Amino acid sequence: MPEEDAFSALMSSLDTPLIVVTTGNETDGVLERGGCLVGFHTQSSIGPERYCVWLSKANHTARVAQRSSHLAVHFLTADDLALAERFGTLTGDRDDKFEGLRTETGPDGVPILLDCPNRLVVRRTSLLDEGGDHLCLSAETVSVSSGGPFTPLRLSDAEHLTPGHEAEERHAPPTERAAG
Repeated sequence: MPEEDAFSALMSSLDTPLIVVTTGNETDGVLERGGCLVGFHTQSSIGPERYCVWLSKANHTARVAQRSSHLAVHFLTADDLALAERFGTLTGDRDDKFEGLRTETGPDGVPILLDCPNRLVVRRTSLLDEGGDHLCLSAETVSVSSGGPFTPLRLSDAEHLTPGHEAEERHAPPTERAAG
């Protein structure tokens, strides 16, 4: 088996839980929000508490996150497939993913999804771009909310979704919204 096929086989055996990452920032009095479905994420330190998420460079959310100090990490339950579909198939370049959702504004304009009780609000401590198709954002915990034990929504539950952007897509200008 070629090495690339072996890597793909190994990765396809994993069934990671899915999260929705939201972020926001205010520039010249205009609040910009972003949010996307994420499968690459993990706790990265016990003390101090740290969490890492990897955002696709093709996503509007990655561009907003680069200008933001905070993120909200929403852990999806098995009942949140519709939310995964919204944040995983629509693109923030064209769509308001937050329309009709119950939200509140957290630090630096980060939108918090009120119907996702299992979440972290984090402050970005570093950003790593090692040349792949995703950016790594390492962050420290600002606040934690838990609705108690839950069954996570997993990658296999959402594998039928078609992403709003393919990983190889890149944008110029930085956001299609900016182009007018």
